[in-house]
Amino acid sequence: MSVGTEIMQACIVAISAVFTQNILLAYFLGLCPFIGVSREIKAAFGLGLAVIFVLTCTVLLNWIAYHYVLVPLHLEFFRFILFIIIIAAFVQFVEMVIERYSPFLYQQLGVFLPLITVNCAILGAALFMVIRDYSFIVTIGWGLGSGTGWFLAIMAMAGIRQRLAHDRIPRGLQGPGVTLIIAGLMSLAFIGFAGVLQGQ
Repeated sequence: MSVGTEIMQACIVAISAVFTQNILLAYFLGLCPFIGVSREIKAAFGLGLAVIFVLTCTVLLNWIAYHYVLVPLHLEFFRFILFIIIIAAFVQFVEMVIERYSPFLYQQLGVFLPLITVNCAILGAALFMVIRDYSFIVTIGWGLGSGTGWFLAIMAMAGIRQRLAHDRIPRGLQGPGVTLIIAGLMSLAFIGFAGVLQGQ
């Protein structure tokens, strides 16, 4: 496969990962921080950017570790452990950088920043990359698209929840109830692009 073809495939995969195969709204991975941090746009924006950065970088690091360490040694069954170690180390690095350069964002994100380590969207993206046997270039598109899709979803939810904070909602639907209903409707809206965008 030529480089041009791979770049085209990477673009298709990235667009597909944002809309029709959104890792949050199509596979429901990463719901815990999505619901917990989407109360305010500023916090959602910061976490969303952190997820884009962490997801893109860790997917690439995991691709390299899988293809250049595990596969040559025939240790593919260790991928879960190795992927989690790489993700945990990288998230720790990101946490230290945010704490150093943006204390306000660090306090806003609270416990959800270290929880990126156990955010199943991050590990899920790495496992999808292995299962679908993506090349390195396509993996770049997949990681960037998945992170961007997660970012768009949490930003949309934060905007809706801030707007609903000033509206009257029935008591039984307040809190997680209405949040999950909105997430379901958003999921239907994103999957509605399936007829327009095709990709693996």
